[in-house]
Amino acid sequence: MSATADTSPAPSAAVITEPLPDLQLQLLIQLLDEDPRSSLPLTLTHPGGLLHGDVIGHEQWKAEWARSLRQVEGEGANLLAEFPETVDQGVRELRAGEDAETARLPRWIHLRDVTLVVGAMSPVSLPLWRGRLADVSGWALGRPQ
Repeated sequence: MSATADTSPAPSAAVITEPLPDLQLQLLIQLLDEDPRSSLPLTLTHPGGLLHGDVIGHEQWKAEWARSLRQVEGEGANLLAEFPETVDQGVRELRAGEDAETARLPRWIHLRDVTLVVGAMSPVSLPLWRGRLADVSGWALGRPQ
């Protein structure tokens, strides 16, 4: 009886990779989330171009989202005003069984009074903006002068 070594490659599980957010930026946002009145001027680079505005916490973004939609007339505006809180409630319910000690770092960044600069186009102003932290490729304190 002869023993032969199996030299064929072992089957491997599929690996999903995605960009990792900057840990320092995540911790900065987490700090801003602790005080709902806090904000910080920031400039970001991301695949769409250059973006600058005041970084605000998630709760402040939800409040400003709701306030802006309550000024819009129509039946759907009030429903949309509550949308971020409805999503947060669903996430809390999904995480109810998880260990409460596990602190989750933010995955999203929220800005107010935003200017978006894309190539040679004229800058675009937005009252609120929400983006995925993993898409931010660079950042700096302050706004361009």
